[in-house]
Amino acid sequence: MNFLVIEGNIGVGKTTLAKMISNDYNAQFVGETFADNPFLEKFYQQPESFAFTLEMSFMAERYSQLMNELQNRDLFKDFAVADYYFMKSLIFSSVTLTNDEYNLYRKFFDIIYARLPRPDLYVYLHKNTSNLKKQIEIRGRSYEQNIEPKYLENITNAYFQYFKQQSEFPVVIIDTNNIDFVSNKRDYFKLCETIFQNSYNTGISRVIL
Repeated sequence: MNFLVIEGNIGVGKTTLAKMISNDYNAQFVGETFADNPFLEKFYQQPESFAFTLEMSFMAERYSQLMNELQNRDLFKDFAVADYYFMKSLIFSSVTLTNDEYNLYRKFFDIIYARLPRPDLYVYLHKNTSNLKKQIEIRGRSYEQNIEPKYLENITNAYFQYFKQQSEFPVVIIDTNNIDFVSNKRDYFKLCETIFQNSYNTGISRVIL
């Protein structure tokens, strides 16, 4: 495996897990640089006004970062692990944009996406909405505290709708509602074992931990 993606909804712990895997399995970490996006806080305050601008800026940033990181691999690392994939742009925009905006956005997306390498395994970490809200509250980012449960539900539904349609790379969906891979080492290694056991899968599989 050369390229592993850890994905999931807001607050699920994808960045934390990707960093843990990079440290423990000699992997190059590729982390999304969303904190510096000047439109993110504005979007949470006025979503209708800033959705298109936010999604376009995220798409440009994700493409640039992934191309740079994956084309300039650290030769001393065994593989790359990212806490997002470019497809995230399409999933979130399907929720945040109007139909006309989304149709225009999709034209740009398809042109750019064709040039990107595909992951060898795409891992989706699933938590229900109430657990996501708890995690968002715990990590305490001020601009996230007013995220509505309905928005999180829509994002989850958009991911699952996408999984039904895509066949370009293998996907493993892991239900993490009943584990704590940050505080419990046994849960962490069980999760990693599940991920690497599925690295040779070719379709979509679902696992409850």
